[in-house]
Amino acid sequence: MFARPFRVKSNTAIKGSDRRKLKADIATAFPSLSPDELSELIPNKEELNVVKVYAHKGDAVTLYVLHKNPLFFELEKRLYPTVYVLWRYPALLPTFKTWSPVLQKLIGGADLMLPGVVLPPSGIPDVKQGNCCAITVVSNRAPVAVGTAAVSSAEMKSLGMKGRGVCVLHTYMDTLWAFGDKSGPPSLPDAESEGVNGEDCEVSEEEEEEVQCVQEEHTPSEKMTGEACSAIEELSLTEVDQEEEKAEKGNEEEEGNQDCPKGMSQEIMDALLLQCFLHALKTKVKKSELPLLTSTFLRNHMFACCPSGKQLDIKKSSYKKLSKFLQAMQQQHNLVRVKELTKGVESIVEVDWKNPELRFFNVPEETDVEAVPVQDRGEGETLYHPPEITTLYSVSARLEPLFLEANKRKGTILQPVEVRTIVTEYVKKNELVDEINKNYVTINPTLCDCLLEKSEYQEIESLKWDDLFSRTLGRMQECYQVVFPGQPPIKKKGHIEPIDISVASRGSNKKVTLIKNLEVYGLEPAVVANALQHRVQASSVLQPIPGSKDKVLVQIQGNQIHQVGNLLLDHYQIPRKYIQGLDTAPKGGKKK
Repeated sequence: MFARPFRVKSNTAIKGSDRRKLKADIATAFPSLSPDELSELIPNKEELNVVKVYAHKGDAVTLYVLHKNPLFFELEKRLYPTVYVLWRYPALLPTFKTWSPVLQKLIGGADLMLPGVVLPPSGIPDVKQGNCCAITVVSNRAPVAVGTAAVSSAEMKSLGMKGRGVCVLHTYMDTLWAFGDKSGPPSLPDAESEGVNGEDCEVSEEEEEEVQCVQEEHTPSEKMTGEACSAIEELSLTEVDQEEEKAEKGNEEEEGNQDCPKGMSQEIMDALLLQCFLHALKTKVKKSELPLLTSTFLRNHMFACCPSGKQLDIKKSSYKKLSKFLQAMQQQHNLVRVKELTKGVESIVEVDWKNPELRFFNVPEETDVEAVPVQDRGEGETLYHPPEITTLYSVSARLEPLFLEANKRKGTILQPVEVRTIVTEYVKKNELVDEINKNYVTINPTLCDCLLEKSEYQEIESLKWDDLFSRTLGRMQECYQVVFPGQPPIKKKGHIEPIDISVASRGSNKKVTLIKNLEVYGLEPAVVANALQHRVQASSVLQPIPGSKDKVLVQIQGNQIHQVGNLLLDHYQIPRKYIQGLDTAPKGGKKK
């Protein structure tokens, strides 16, 4: 299932009620876990994230992630542990043993076939069809794969240990494993296979043929397969230690590179947060602005004080949340006082301007304020150029007689200038310009049928030029043309849909901002969502719009209409007339 990369739909912190439900579901699914082990797996006060993803075949999967490691994944309302959990509790599931070379096939997306199962002295575990089970390799009890039993134990024996044994869902070295810290399996000696070395034991020709008959999917990539090949020959403690040492060295090198935000350690991000906090208090915040919303302080002041080439991200700090960071600034540094003025909304109500830490803080000389918005472009985003949008008009059946002399039939799409030219030539050719007042055009039978209502037939004998043109355009079908740089023009009938921004309520006191129709203007919803996440430090979700193909709705926490408008108008240069909903933005009133 995770042999190929999956797509993340959303990543949010779990609620208290959902955490309790998850604990209960795990206790039900895995009754062998003691209450202490369950509390250790799902601690009450640690931040646990719920990540919703789509596997490469379109399956909707929910991941439960703690300390950056996926612990469980939920598929079709059923929980499965990852290898990270099984390495801590190797006896959690019934286990099937196989040879080390078979692991390469499992990583590539194959299922475990029964001829590849190593039969221990105690026999195969007792399982029913569909039961969750784990797979280990000879000489190491640390599971390397998770799946479901294809048939029951009794059927396995009756089939002579031939055919499919375990339908594999997740393996060591797959993309779900790579979503975590990429640690290697521990070395857990297997008492039953003591003295048996997976390297010395040879697989019979018949077994080898059966193992090769696994139903494989495409390997995820040459790189991952190469890594797997080097890791599967021996899963000994020495090799695992070597791999971990390499990984640690790689992490140290990444952390040393401060220009790459991904490689920043928590200590570096904590220091950057404190620097931007002090810088913002000293140079940006005025006493008259207090009380100041904490979200506004972060968005408008702290981000602006971030040095060029660096990116401020609270989630990569030890605080994880703005509220925790400000709590530390209040209790440990005595710099500010934060208060909840309205339910669920915190504000900075007081700043200690005489605090020595703030008074003696030296403002960095090089702070490229203008460089911050550049970070809004997601990684890999190409430079966006807004499209050229032109209003066009299509000849309707009613107006066809007027355009016949210009060989323009029903459905012909014209620009407004072309319409004016054709109408002007028709008037002059038929000598309809009023001889006394040339600002008027005499109405002939054709113009009467095309432009006048039935009630006007006896009343109107002539029209002004402007009225003539406006009536003509008003009775034509409106179209539009969109031209993206380096692409052929796209012409469509009707009005172009504006980018729609609205605010909806979720729960008693929560609001979310919804954005749709970004695709019409060549904007990738995922890129816009990522840019907004960086700007406002709030979670975002992409949702398909019911009833419309290839359109996605961007949902971001809070009322972010101002920030969305600034991003679209200033960064993406979308004309204001093509953005709907900016007038509903909250207006800042005078503070009392």
